[in-house]
Amino acid sequence: MHKISLDRTDITFDCANDDTVLRAALRAGIGMSYSCNVGSCGNCRFELIEGEVTHARQDAPAWTQKDRDRNRWLGCQAVPGRNCVVKFRPDPAAVPKVRPAQRRAELVRKTALNHDITEFTFRMDGDPAFLPGQYALTTLPGCDGPRVYSMSNLGEAGEWQFQIRRVPNGAATTILFDQMQPGDVAQMDGPYGLAYLRADAPRDIVLIAGGSGLSPIASLARGALRDTTRNIAIYFGGRGPADTTAAAFLAGLDPARVTLTMAISDSAQAEGWTGRQGFVHEVAIADLGADLQKREIYFAGPAAMAQAIAGAMHGLSVPRDQIHFDEFY
Repeated sequence: MHKISLDRTDITFDCANDDTVLRAALRAGIGMSYSCNVGSCGNCRFELIEGEVTHARQDAPAWTQKDRDRNRWLGCQAVPGRNCVVKFRPDPAAVPKVRPAQRRAELVRKTALNHDITEFTFRMDGDPAFLPGQYALTTLPGCDGPRVYSMSNLGEAGEWQFQIRRVPNGAATTILFDQMQPGDVAQMDGPYGLAYLRADAPRDIVLIAGGSGLSPIASLARGALRDTTRNIAIYFGGRGPADTTAAAFLAGLDPARVTLTMAISDSAQAEGWTGRQGFVHEVAIADLGADLQKREIYFAGPAAMAQAIAGAMHGLSVPRDQIHFDEFY
């Protein structure tokens, strides 16, 4: 165990030998800025004033040569070798409402949703609480390093569910889809994520998901129905009709409050398709336009889609505090 001190403050926290500066700070209830938690976004940079750290992921995309020259490290990858003094600006928005913890997770069942997305249900040790829209770092047997997967349920019955898209030749999804069976055990660390449901927001809700972004959107929709009285517009997109079948269960949510719009982006697969065509975020913008300024907006999916949506929301003058997404790359 090492002691981490925040430079020129009285803030200190403990960090286990195999933990990272970011995760230890969050476990201690200290708000350290972050998003992806896997070394890609760079939001958790800090300056090392005293001590020694090493990076769990030496090839982290967000760790630049300029960072190295300035003795800056990524909190999500920095593992201390001894007591350290670090410098970062505490972020009140990042103070966890549910403190993350490491725990054992037993696979209970696998349920195919379509040709490449399966829902994996794990029974959790410890408190299963999380906020709708949050994610876990999942370490699988035989897989090097954790993967980020968002929960799709609300933690009922002590279970965490994940709707995961198979990545061709992906090390983690090959293990999940082809090797792991009910009774097998993974290690989970969470909950994490800042794109969680703002249940006290007074605005109606827009949820936009593409492909692999289905899981957190499902959790957000379920949470909004449970915790708010707001109307919910869900937009889900895929390349072709076969992709959209994974989201069919959303049509069974409360029709008095939920509208579901499906869209496909590949015109070559449009024969017989009677739904909308185009990129899903463009469909949502075409439908709602400037009315998005009056909505609470959550989105998840491929990086290019997320970046396009963020840019479009800025162009429509949607207030930044009404836009919620985690930066995965």
